[in-house]
Amino acid sequence: MVLLFCITGMPGSGKSVISETARSLGLKVVVMGDIIREEAEARGIKKTPASLGELMLALRKEEGNDIVAKRCLSKVSGDKVAVIEGVRSLEELNYFRRNASVVLLAVHASPNTRFQRLLRRGRPDDPKDLKTFEERDMRELHVGIGSVIALADKVFINEGTMEELIKSVREFFEREIRGGKSVSPG
Repeated sequence: MVLLFCITGMPGSGKSVISETARSLGLKVVVMGDIIREEAEARGIKKTPASLGELMLALRKEEGNDIVAKRCLSKVSGDKVAVIEGVRSLEELNYFRRNASVVLLAVHASPNTRFQRLLRRGRPDDPKDLKTFEERDMRELHVGIGSVIALADKVFINEGTMEELIKSVREFFEREIRGGKSVSPG
């Protein structure tokens, strides 16, 4: 059974920094948001915060609340250890827990910190104003991300520099993977 390090956190909290750090240590990473972006491309949908949010909700309605998790898990079949970035709902988390050994990692940063980071990041689907940012947060919370964050096995507080987060994450993965241990309760 694959060991999955599942990452959760609000937009701009630092999920991609954790993923990139894991990737730099040789771990396979699947980004749940990329599944939505790939689906948008396949359907010819322009990638805006609103359209991707609507597509995320539509996909869940069409194929079940765990559809993105199912598509992600199929990308890591055959791997011993992998990282899934962007778990947003209890249904996704429960799907992973039924089909893998899961360590849930949450990364937290304040709304102001996250908004400033998203403005700097400048991905096409990132919000350009506070209203859009707040709408995106509400969509994420409606899906159930707050409940997922509350169940984390490990929480990284990311109010400092990127280098501080990278150091903390690297130490965690080296201890967990290289040391052959897991903080997973199950």
